[in-house]
Amino acid sequence: MSVEPYREITFDKEGDGPAGQPAALAALARQGLTDLVVFAHGWNSSPAGATRLCSDFFEPFPGLLAPGVEAGYAGVIWPSMMFTGEPVPDYRALVTVLPEKEQVLDRLTELLVTAPADEAAFAEFGALLRELTDVAAGGDDRAAAAAGPREPVPEFLVADPLEVCALFTEALEADAGRTADLGRDSGPASGPGPGSGQGSGPAEGSGSAEGFGEGLKRYWKGAREVLRQATYYVMKKRAGRVGEFGLGPLLGEVARAAPRLRVHLVGHSMGARLVAYALKGLPSGARPVASVTLLQGAFSHYAFAARLPHDPGRPGALRDLQNRVRGPVVACYSRHDTALGVFYPLASRLAGDSASLTRAAGLLGSDDPRWAAIGHDGVQAVPGTVVRPLATVLRGGVPASGCVSVDTADVVRSHSDICREELARVVVSAARTGR
Repeated sequence: MSVEPYREITFDKEGDGPAGQPAALAALARQGLTDLVVFAHGWNSSPAGATRLCSDFFEPFPGLLAPGVEAGYAGVIWPSMMFTGEPVPDYRALVTVLPEKEQVLDRLTELLVTAPADEAAFAEFGALLRELTDVAAGGDDRAAAAAGPREPVPEFLVADPLEVCALFTEALEADAGRTADLGRDSGPASGPGPGSGQGSGPAEGSGSAEGFGEGLKRYWKGAREVLRQATYYVMKKRAGRVGEFGLGPLLGEVARAAPRLRVHLVGHSMGARLVAYALKGLPSGARPVASVTLLQGAFSHYAFAARLPHDPGRPGALRDLQNRVRGPVVACYSRHDTALGVFYPLASRLAGDSASLTRAAGLLGSDDPRWAAIGHDGVQAVPGTVVRPLATVLRGGVPASGCVSVDTADVVRSHSDICREELARVVVSAARTGR
């Protein structure tokens, strides 16, 4: 680990963790710690990978702190998997975070590798996705129904699987064309985008001269993205639960034992959703969180809004919870993040509006703001939100309170491009711990 003292906070998929974790963190305060920076990873395939990311992310911090600041560090390790913008995962590795679905994942992997050119295979693929996500054929979320209030079931899980895979194939190809046009300016850090085809094997056939069977085979490229979006749906629910029922209550216990310890929450991708939902899970009256920094956050840019612009009678999912933070809530965003700029709104749109399951060309490039991520264009529909370019923040710092959107496109070139000193400086500025 690149920093000390460092502790890991671990949770299972329900938000339960080992006994003694709050006491271990509070003990750091009794040893003279003034500030605790807590980082939640996004979609990683293993706890070891998450720990490495924490080490890489925290590495610049000691050299940025002001004299007199005694900081500690903690990594939130939760059972997750890779997001669409990260390197193409081994689908079989999903068993590590969904062990109860091993047989389903084995068959899904077999279909994606063999890419059979027949409609029955796509029908089976759709049924397997519903089994993976605990969605019944009629569109009911079985797990959510057992747990309480239900979120909308994504339309792509219950619509015709062949049509859905065709849609996502067109989305991937349209985005690849757009990326090719801009590629000379993207720089080496951008790497392969989602659905770039790296390691995709025999499912990558395309071309207008294909026969009917080969045309169907081509749609397995979109099927790969559909599986990603299905796992996104599972992880979306999981991240919120771990934040609200795991991290939030834990921080409340730490606050009772060490009331002077200032906690700074940082989350990447779905980990940003996790730390944001931790605010929802704080006990009444507890205010241990001194700052929040969201890096390429994979949740709605309207989350903190009191009223949704397109539906004023409804609030955002985290309405006004920024007021539970003693300092600023900073959302870092980048237009280079294809995962959030293209596939997050596509998945969100299909989750919230069944009428939009139409041609991919109509979805890609849409300016409809209802489906955008906070990591794509920052906090929206919250009066008083300050918008700053990264260069201005690095010169003058982050405002002391309220919502702040920071355009980090100058340094963040892809969804996973977060281990940078400039972003560490943003966190330190928000925390009021910098030189």
